[in-house]
Amino acid sequence: QKEELMASLKHLRIRIRTVKSTQKITSAMKMVAAAKLRRSQERVEAVRPYDSAMQEMVSHLLNESRQDLAKEPLLLTGHEDLHVHLLIVVTTDRGLCGGFNGAIVREAKSVIRTLQGQGKTVKIFCLGRKGQTLLRAEFGNLIVETIPHGHKTNQGKSTENFSDALEFSTKLQGMLIKKEFGEASILFTIFHSALRQTIAHHYLIPFRLNWEEENVVLEANFRKNALYEYEPGVDSLLDYLLPRSLAIELYRVFLENNASEQGARMTAMDNATRNAKEVIKRLELSYNQTRQAYITKELIEIISGSEAV
Repeated sequence: QKEELMASLKHLRIRIRTVKSTQKITSAMKMVAAAKLRRSQERVEAVRPYDSAMQEMVSHLLNESRQDLAKEPLLLTGHEDLHVHLLIVVTTDRGLCGGFNGAIVREAKSVIRTLQGQGKTVKIFCLGRKGQTLLRAEFGNLIVETIPHGHKTNQGKSTENFSDALEFSTKLQGMLIKKEFGEASILFTIFHSALRQTIAHHYLIPFRLNWEEENVVLEANFRKNALYEYEPGVDSLLDYLLPRSLAIELYRVFLENNASEQGARMTAMDNATRNAKEVIKRLELSYNQTRQAYITKELIEIISGSEAV
């Protein structure tokens, strides 16, 4: 029995040491995520007004002058006769962010089944490796391509730049011209706070006014009676504004998703740190109880031996 108690004490010491080491890691990851979250939040808050103004500008232009168009651009119409829907699923490249990716993938599966129920052929474009990993088992045959979220800098860090959004926007337009899909939408997470993120499903092609925000409504109400003169013409303006609007919206989506990821990771690591603290308390209590039992056993043996003498 003494040997069992000794073995149990050794096992508990190892477990306590391991959990404390894990606690240090999760605590450090929480601080790193908090620092990244602050920067990501600043970037997403900076791009929101610009994207909203661009969306409202294009929407106003279409409402006022769509009938004057000689030919409607593909980004405005898509291919109505082609019943192929491209669903872009934005996840992360890394895990350890709680149920963040799982929630997006569950919503993606629901959207896919809804689209298929409408008789559409669904293609999946994964932005972020986790989406491809989680969707592969059930919808692997629908995944046409997977690319990382953002790009790697020379220092090995992942970041999102407008050039990434512009490049992806150009890729989507090329696929549209080749008739690889008729319409496209994107599934991602909108950042509200470190504790709250919501999943959104926005249509990209054909163009729609996706963001129902207070500042967009205020801007629209402010400008509804305004008069505009367009030069050189509506067609030329839309040929420039629609691709630009798509790229800006994609850039905002990237930033929203990245801020949401950091918020989810910070929360997950905070919970992990707290849980590790509770586990350590329980293990230390068990260790002290076992140690006390071992000492009591030793005392009993010593007392019994002295009485025998």
